[in-house]
Amino acid sequence: MSNNEFDNVETATTSKKEGWERALLEKLAYASLREQRARRRWGIFFKLAVLGVIGFAFWLGMNYEGSDTQTVGAHTALVKISGAIESEGNGSASVVVPALDNAFAVNDSVGVILRINSPGGSPVQAGIINDEIVRLRKEYPNKPLYVVVDEVCASGGYYIAAAADKIYVNKASIVGSIGVLMDGFGFTGLMDKLGVERRLLTAGENKGFLDPFSPLSAPQKSYAQDMLAEIHQQFIDVVRKGRGTRLKETPETFSGLFWSGSKAVEMGLVDGFGTVDSVARDVLKQEDIVDYTKSEGLPERVLKKFGVAMGVGVAQSLANEVKPTLR
Repeated sequence: MSNNEFDNVETATTSKKEGWERALLEKLAYASLREQRARRRWGIFFKLAVLGVIGFAFWLGMNYEGSDTQTVGAHTALVKISGAIESEGNGSASVVVPALDNAFAVNDSVGVILRINSPGGSPVQAGIINDEIVRLRKEYPNKPLYVVVDEVCASGGYYIAAAADKIYVNKASIVGSIGVLMDGFGFTGLMDKLGVERRLLTAGENKGFLDPFSPLSAPQKSYAQDMLAEIHQQFIDVVRKGRGTRLKETPETFSGLFWSGSKAVEMGLVDGFGTVDSVARDVLKQEDIVDYTKSEGLPERVLKKFGVAMGVGVAQSLANEVKPTLR
């Protein structure tokens, strides 16, 4: 083979090799591009799907109508308060009051049982619920409301219970704690030891009142005690009005102490022993029980799933670090 022929064969081989590599690179590039496009489309699809689920959850929450007002025949209406009584959650007035309203409004309910298991909480929320019970009892005089205590009905929980026609407990239930507290921490001594200077600027001499990094003056402490005493007196008035002559007052009744259910019966804080089932069966004479307690809505559950409620809770805890509490 001549040199020219050899060169031509080598050139053709090289050209064919370069064409094959170029074609392979083009195929790989197109495949990568198609994969990126598919991944982008699936990403958009899943984002839209998540937004659709959230939107659907909100739509369900806004348009959901419970079966509280449906006709189910004669029955005992049940509303439950579990946990702390706060502005948010199952123990808030915004949850409990509508449930009580529904329970009373239904013609088929022969009476209402309010089942309480709470150590207490906000005097404001407890006061709102107490006032609503008083109003409902006047509006529906032939429909009694009985409180049944589970483990604990203390402080704010008892504030609510005092408005009932009667209160039933277990002999080992914890009842009472008729008092008010305001708690917090003071770090001034620690700051002095660490050599940390607190720089707090206020307009108004008491604007920094109860700041944990500033000393508490005698006038400020006296002011706080007067405010607690005022709220405590409101609590005492509610109990006296609700229990009436059944209450056997002693110097310890309003001291903040708590007692067993059996002792609470002796003191007139409660009326007797019973459970939800026994009160429905033996007192209201209607064993069929319908629960009117408002459960957590689907939108809130979805938001909590995505961690939104956690951020709200942290912000709220920072904003409400110090406040009067019935517990």
